[in-house]
Amino acid sequence: MQLTPHKTLKEIAGYIDAEYAGDPGMPVSGINEIHRVEKGDVTFVDHPKYYNKALDSAATTIIINQKMASPNGKALIFSDDPFRDFVSLIKRFSPFKAADAMISPTASIGKGTVIQPGVFIGNNVKIGDHCIIHANATINDHTVIGNNVIIHSGAVLGADAFYFKRRPEHYDKLESCGHVEIGDDVEIGANTTIDRGVSGITTIGAGTKLDNLVMVGHDTIIGKNCLFAAQVGVAGCVNIEDDVILWGQVGVQKDLRIGKGAVVLGQSGIAKSLEGNKTYFGSPVLEAREKMKELAIMKRLPEIVEKLSG
Repeated sequence: MQLTPHKTLKEIAGYIDAEYAGDPGMPVSGINEIHRVEKGDVTFVDHPKYYNKALDSAATTIIINQKMASPNGKALIFSDDPFRDFVSLIKRFSPFKAADAMISPTASIGKGTVIQPGVFIGNNVKIGDHCIIHANATINDHTVIGNNVIIHSGAVLGADAFYFKRRPEHYDKLESCGHVEIGDDVEIGANTTIDRGVSGITTIGAGTKLDNLVMVGHDTIIGKNCLFAAQVGVAGCVNIEDDVILWGQVGVQKDLRIGKGAVVLGQSGIAKSLEGNKTYFGSPVLEAREKMKELAIMKRLPEIVEKLSG
């Protein structure tokens, strides 16, 4: 999330009543969680395991629960609960605004676009030309949709990210302040859900087609001309390059990359990044030919064991 106008380190620390180390006038231009940070952003870290990742990231200001010297060119804000204070900043700069109409007066809808009955369109949504939004779809705040997009009934664009911190007796929610962007010529199937970024943008590239009952997690970036069949589930912060095909019920673990032109066969589980222009199968996935050989050998195991024991 970008801050307009920019704030200073002193101001950000003041909002959460925290000590800091660094130039008080250092500009803070955005608020982002660690996977999508840019120069000028404030982010947070609350576990020693991830200190180096945060300190070495592009973020300029880090809310941290350990006092230490500030790295060159960066600032630190010291907090006994960085998660809590990060959430409080999101609530300050991106508070929830309740809707008072099915189609917000602040929404922009392009020429030739058809909005069927029962569609909800939230605040500051932008929809391009010649789109069709079918009955009972939900387009939440700040979503951006290109031209010639088809969205089928029951689809939800811009639901909150599934991002929680485990406390001893409950889960704390990391409030979402990002949004969704849909490229030109995209088709989104019935009851498909695309979560908005925690603090960045969940992106669906031009020409991509999503079947019914597809789930796309927060801050995921899907390239151009991809094809996802029904019940594909993609976790948060995944980078999927152009021309990728995921067949039915493929599951994708968080924070990995799938290379251009990769094809993953149905009911596979992707737990690590995949090279492009290869076909994969299984859980965890292997190249399809390898996996088929493995399965063939497994079928022969009783025979092999019998021979060895004989």
